[in-house]
Parts: sequence; C-alpha cells; structure tokens
Amino acid sequence: MGPGRGHRGVLRHDRPPGPDGPGAWSGRGQNVVLALGEGVLHAGPSSARTAWSGTPVPGTPQGGILSPLLANIALSVLDEHFARAWAASGTSYRRFVARRKGSATYRIVRYADDFVVLVSGSKRHAEDLREVVAGLLAPMGLRLSAAKTRVCHIDEGFDFLGFRIQRKRKRGTDKRVVYTYPSKKALASIVGRVRALTRRSSHPTLAALLRQLNLVLRGWCVYFRHGVSKATFHYLDDYAWHRVVRWIRKRHNKTKWAVLMRRYLPGWRPTEDEVTLFQPQTVTVSRYRYRAANIPTPWAVITPEPAK
Repeated sequence: MGPGRGHRGVLRHDRPPGPDGPGAWSGRGQNVVLALGEGVLHAGPSSARTAWSGTPVPGTPQGGILSPLLANIALSVLDEHFARAWAASGTSYRRFVARRKGSATYRIVRYADDFVVLVSGSKRHAEDLREVVAGLLAPMGLRLSAAKTRVCHIDEGFDFLGFRIQRKRKRGTDKRVVYTYPSKKALASIVGRVRALTRRSSHPTLAALLRQLNLVLRGWCVYFRHGVSKATFHYLDDYAWHRVVRWIRKRHNKTKWAVLMRRYLPGWRPTEDEVTLFQPQTVTVSRYRYRAANIPTPWAVITPEPAK
C-alpha cells in the first residue's frame, strides 16, 4: 500500500509527538524546522515553466528533499497504530491462538511514503486494511493512491523499494521460502542507464566512460547485494561488457580487432589509463542478519496517548 502525494497541507495539521512524549521536542528547534518547511512549500519548485510565467506554484516536487521529511512526520500515525496493535496482541503464543480463532496480526514496513502492511490472516483481513489505513491518513490530509495500492498473496509476490519479494519453493525441496531479488523494473532501469552511457558520442575517451559507468554499476550492485542477486549481477556484467566493447569498436571502426584487444582489452576487461570496467559478478551477495521483530528500528516507538 502507498499513500497519494498530498504533502502540501501536512504542516497545517497537528504534529505527532516526539519519540519520548508530547513535550520531548525543543520548542525553538521545532519552530525553526517548521518555518523552514513552510517557507519551502510556499516558495514552490523552481522550473522553466514557473520562471516564464512569473507565478510560483506552491508545494514540493516529487522526489524533492522535503518530501521524505514530510512523509515521516505525517505517516508516523501508521507506525504508532500498528506498533500499538502489535503490543496489544501479547506474546507469540497469544497471537498464535488468536489466529487459530480467526483473528489476524499485522506488521508494517515503511520507507518514507512507501509502505507495506504484512498480514497473517485471510484475504478479507487484508482487504479491510484499506479502510483502516485510509481512516488513519485522512486527518493528515492524505489519501491512498488507487494506482499504487493493491492486495496480494505472498506467493504472487510484490515489488517494494526496487526488490521483488515472493515466496517460492526452494529448489530440490518441498519447503517454501521467501526470496528477495531485483525487480524487473529495477533491472530495466540500470540496463537503460548503461545503454545511455555507452552511446557512441556520450564520452570523449574510454577512461571517462569507464569512470562514469563504474559509479553507476557499483552503486546499483551495493544496493541490491542483500538479496538473491547473483544471477542478475552476472547478466548485468555481461551486458555492460558487450556495450563497452561495442562502444570501442564503433569509436575505432578503422582499427583492427587485434589492435583493439591489445590496447583496450587486457585480460578481456575494458581498460584505459588504469581504469578498468567494474565487474558486478564479483560483488559478494549476503542476506540480512536480522529477521522479523529482531530488526532494529527507531520508528516503531509507541508514544503515550495524550491526557484527556
């Protein structure tokens, strides 16, 4: 599930209390942050369109630096709601008994304005969450995005933060486990970046191309190394190698292949000025050490209810 983009009016609503209670935040520091945020919202994004019209458009652009801050402030109501529900469910045995009697348990995983609510129960329980989440977001001036909100079974899988998360049968066994691996959209994105960088006129020298390409490949692989990504890394390595070799051959189309190999492909890796093409397949893949409720996070802190 994911909320719609409605950040413009967030600061006009009551802010959630800090992690140590309603009076934990510094009044002066809080006012400074709010004043800066409100100033950015009123100023609006700068673009050629607004500069031409002379009329600023209030709000924050999608992907702007203020959006994650506003999302964390507004969506803390979701964190606190599901944290309270989990604490009220008691021990693991009590939760097991409740599920046997037809109840369900829920956990939320959120990064800025992207979140997933995991349900241990029936499809009806998951469908009912739409109304619950919508009711929590409404007082903050937010709404669920119909295009980005869906209910699915873990066996069907879903995309979250670039990963594909899906339960499958483990090869050679009858055991079913949850796998996380780069999504098709994420792979298509990095392939598109490599294709754009390796156009014939994109860089003056091979060394300049390799420096830029290495930054992109290394960053992408470091992000996706915590998953079942080895096969994807091998594919990306092969694709990048062929694109760079193609760039070399087109750039030096009058030079013999034997000369190009000796000059630019020592050890079959594109190299120039001591800059060598990064090898994604050499990145070590390691799964996360933490599991379930043992994952350390500062966001699931339950704040006390205000005195009535």
